[in-house]
Amino acid sequence: MVGGLSRRGANFAAFGVCAALTAYALYQQFVVGLEPCHLCILQRVGIVALGLVFLAAALQDPGATGARVYAVLLGLVALATAGTAARHVWIQQQPAGSVPACGADLDFMLEIMPLHEVLVAVFTGGGECQKIDWSLFGLSMPAWVLMAAVAIGGFGLWANLRNPRAA
Repeated sequence: MVGGLSRRGANFAAFGVCAALTAYALYQQFVVGLEPCHLCILQRVGIVALGLVFLAAALQDPGATGARVYAVLLGLVALATAGTAARHVWIQQQPAGSVPACGADLDFMLEIMPLHEVLVAVFTGGGECQKIDWSLFGLSMPAWVLMAAVAIGGFGLWANLRNPRAA
């Protein structure tokens, strides 16, 4: 334990943070009425995936080797989520009108296109991805997701790679 927080406790805590972030995104969508764009949905999937890996790590509470495997998984999912959020922030910073419209919605694209083509289409961004509907302290929601993914991913690496006996 470091600072009174076991590896299992750290993983449960990080799962709670991911659950809270997901709940807030759902609140913004279904209560406030903000419609998520394609990249917002992918970021949400990334945060949910992070939460599920943290939950699995907490429930299993593996030894040192298993913890390293979970650390790698957490790092990869956090990196993918941060990359998606970074791309979204970059799109939002482009001059108005310079990003073409996305076209079809994500459900329709998944029905008619292979997954790799959907991902290419989504990551090229679109007009609705450029729009900033929500901000806090001058930062858009994707900017906050970027920071959260980096922080949560870093915390997951720390929690699962540290030697609990060194405390």
